[in-house]
Amino acid sequence: MARGAMAAANRLSTDFPSLWWPRGAVPSPCSVSTVRLSRDLAEQGYTYAELARMTRHAELVRVRRGTYVAASEQAIDPRVAHLQLLEATAAQSSSDLVVSHASAAVLHGLPVGNDQLDRVHLTQHRHGQGRIRRYVHLHGAALGADDVTEVNGFRVTGLSRTVLDLSCALRPLLAVPIGDAALRAGMTTDELAQRLPESHHRHGIARARRTATLLDPRSESPGESMSRVVFAEHRIALPIPQLEVFDGLGRFVGRCDFGWEEERTLGEFDGKQKYGRLLLRPGQSPEDALFEEKQREDRLRDLGWQIVRWVGDERRRRRAGISRSVDGSGGSPSLRGRMVASRDVGAGHRLSEGGQADAPV
Repeated sequence: MARGAMAAANRLSTDFPSLWWPRGAVPSPCSVSTVRLSRDLAEQGYTYAELARMTRHAELVRVRRGTYVAASEQAIDPRVAHLQLLEATAAQSSSDLVVSHASAAVLHGLPVGNDQLDRVHLTQHRHGQGRIRRYVHLHGAALGADDVTEVNGFRVTGLSRTVLDLSCALRPLLAVPIGDAALRAGMTTDELAQRLPESHHRHGIARARRTATLLDPRSESPGESMSRVVFAEHRIALPIPQLEVFDGLGRFVGRCDFGWEEERTLGEFDGKQKYGRLLLRPGQSPEDALFEEKQREDRLRDLGWQIVRWVGDERRRRRAGISRSVDGSGGSPSLRGRMVASRDVGAGHRLSEGGQADAPV
């Protein structure tokens, strides 16, 4: 190694945005709510004064102007709330509009940020600027026959068109989890690759090309996808996703989110649901899962692997501190065991090179 020494580690930190990540089938709007139009309620004999009174007394909840749901159907889940808003908007919109962008992602079951769900996104087949209203973001763009499909009764952009639209609009940290999930849902890399040259004139297309190079269906959660983006942005050697480890007799020992085989390093992204109920086997308690995980890690360490964990829970403002070592000659970055995680460090603290918490910053 040039100059016979490693350069000092550079600390990287990031806060991963909170993404809505569906765990199962996306509910049909008709199965999660019954949006009532004020004109339909009027035909049933309700006066507008009665509707106003029922709203004041929380018997009805206004979704948007002219549309209501019963108080018992008011959504807490962001995706259900968005589907209610989508249903209410579609009932008052032209039939030639196509659900797109974040709204299409919800219908397809792709992970989107909660801050993208406050408006319904619709695209109209036309050229020109779109417009933004309180509840609707209307986009103007050309739509081909292969751009549109149907999901739960809505005309919606297909997977590859949805990924393209969002990759142009969002930074890779947010767009890569969407693209990874779309690949797992059936989109192919060829489909997206064919769309990129056709969209060379679009604003944000350079960002979309960058996103396309980072997609990998082997990432099983938004946190894993975002971790790979951070690695790429900071020139950390990209790991093998879902690396399986076997012992000397060929027996399976464990699988980790990431693996750097040359450095004998395994990486695990610990989201807030890592040991939550959604990931437990039937009858398994969180305590049992943690004990089983510790046993697995002990077996991996006995085989000479080191294990690194990091978090990206924005809600608790914990930072993932990821260190990299750089060859003193200016060569390619390498882990060399210098990655550290700040799982137990609270907000406002930073990690020292050895992984200890410094004073608040």
